[in-house]
Amino acid sequence: MNDSAISSVKTSVPLSRGTAYAVLAALVLIWGANWPIMKMVVQAMPPLWFVVTRLAVGAICLFALLLATGRLEKPTRADWPVICSVSVFQMWLFMGLTTIGLQFVPAGRSAILSYTTPLWVLPAAILVFGERLTRWKLLGMALGLVGLVVLLNPASIDWSDRNVLIGNFLLLIGAGMWAIAILHTRRHRWHLSPLQLAPFQMALLIVPACFVAWALEGPFRAEWSWQLVAMLVYNGPLATAFAFWASVSIQRALPSTTVSLSFLAVPAWGLIASTLWLGEALPVSLILGGVLILLGVAAIVMGDARRR
Repeated sequence: MNDSAISSVKTSVPLSRGTAYAVLAALVLIWGANWPIMKMVVQAMPPLWFVVTRLAVGAICLFALLLATGRLEKPTRADWPVICSVSVFQMWLFMGLTTIGLQFVPAGRSAILSYTTPLWVLPAAILVFGERLTRWKLLGMALGLVGLVVLLNPASIDWSDRNVLIGNFLLLIGAGMWAIAILHTRRHRWHLSPLQLAPFQMALLIVPACFVAWALEGPFRAEWSWQLVAMLVYNGPLATAFAFWASVSIQRALPSTTVSLSFLAVPAWGLIASTLWLGEALPVSLILGGVLILLGVAAIVMGDARRR
């Protein structure tokens, strides 16, 4: 999402710098902590039904927010291409694939693999849109790919476990789907703001997604408990609706480079939270590979900043 898209959000006054940093800190904590939470949710309900539930609740919250603030508007014909692409590639394919993969892969590792998206955006932008490969971007891509090799080395994966292989593969494919949505949103001419389009993007495929979930996972079912209800409440209003508003607001109030680099704290905190909460192991390959990937993403962000 580029700066011109963010500036189109119809808010009377941007957040103050201090408030924006506070919201950024809350967003990093919420998104990072959500990885072990999602890991627990998919043990209590099927992953595709979890995605349907999460986005349905998030859409209801955002529709209510926009209606209450007088900013709910009907999308124009020019808005529908980005509504469709974000809904398909980011809301459903990214979230669906990563949530399925999360069943078979530790939450900390899942967070790092899911945030490899900039590594897939870069070669696509170069090949498809003719962007120039700078030294910073080349360094970032090299570090990221080395990090992936370290993270996916034969010693760190049980190659005899088919589910583990499928889980890692789905997480990487999910990151690639998110990259497609990013490439489109960067080049889309926004009429309504990203915040105003978000509930339509979340709600667009709910009905067909229910049929897909029914076909693949059977009727909706869950092992209901107060813990599961609390985790779903966390995911709908907080990790989906609030998080989208927060990301739009802080990108409007703070420099893009600051925000992009700060978002690297999400997989780092996700790894820490998963270790503390779920007792997941921290092998050397995970630490080293994760650090190299995060450094690679940081270098790519720096390359974008220097180009601007």
